[in-house]
Amino acid sequence: MTSTSTFLDNIYSVDGGEGMRQYYDDWADSYDSDLRENDYRTPARCAAALAAHIGDLSAPILDFACGTGISGEALHVAGLTTIDGTDISQGMLDRARAKGVYRELWRGSPDAPLNAAGKGYAGIAAVGAIGAGAAPAENIDGAIDSLSPGGVFVVSLNDHTLEDPQFEERLTRAIADGRVDKLLAEDGPHLPAIGLGARVWAVRRR
Repeated sequence: MTSTSTFLDNIYSVDGGEGMRQYYDDWADSYDSDLRENDYRTPARCAAALAAHIGDLSAPILDFACGTGISGEALHVAGLTTIDGTDISQGMLDRARAKGVYRELWRGSPDAPLNAAGKGYAGIAAVGAIGAGAAPAENIDGAIDSLSPGGVFVVSLNDHTLEDPQFEERLTRAIADGRVDKLLAEDGPHLPAIGLGARVWAVRRR
C-alpha cells in the first residue's frame, strides 16, 4: 500500500540553508516511520556497497547527513563498527544518538560543503543525503576530498536527483580527472511504495 506524508511530499520544494535545517528539525519525530512505511531500501543498499569495498570493517567511516540514524543502523548491520555521523539538524542528531551505533556525532552547517579532511575516514556514505531536497552537489567533491587515499565514497542519487545532471557530473568528472576509480553505479529501489528508485554509486579515492 502506498504511504505518503506531508513532509515526504513537500521535501523537494524546500529551499536550502536554514530553511532546510528547520524542515528536518520539524520532521525528526516522524522521519523514521515515514520512510519505513514506504519501504526505504537505500540504507541497506549503500551499506552493502561500502562493506563490500572498504576492506577493513573496523576502519573509521562517516555517515554524511545521517538524519535520525537509519543509515547508521544499516552500516552497523553490514558489519561496519566505527561510525561517525554529521547532520545539519539537531533534532535528527538527537534521534541518531539514541540509536547507539555512532562513535561521534556533530552538527554541520547547511551552507558549507563537507570538509572532514584530516579525520582519517576510510569510507564516507551519503545515504539519501545529496540531491534534490537534500545537500547540494558540491558535497560530492567535499566527500571525495575528505577521504584518506584508498578510501571509498558511496552515494545514492534518487530518481528526482538524476533528473539534474550536475550531481552525476561531479562523479564522472572526478573519475575523468583521475581523483577516483569507479567501483559501481547500480540502479535499484529507493522508496518502492511510492515508485521511487535510486542509483547507488561507489568510488575509490586514488
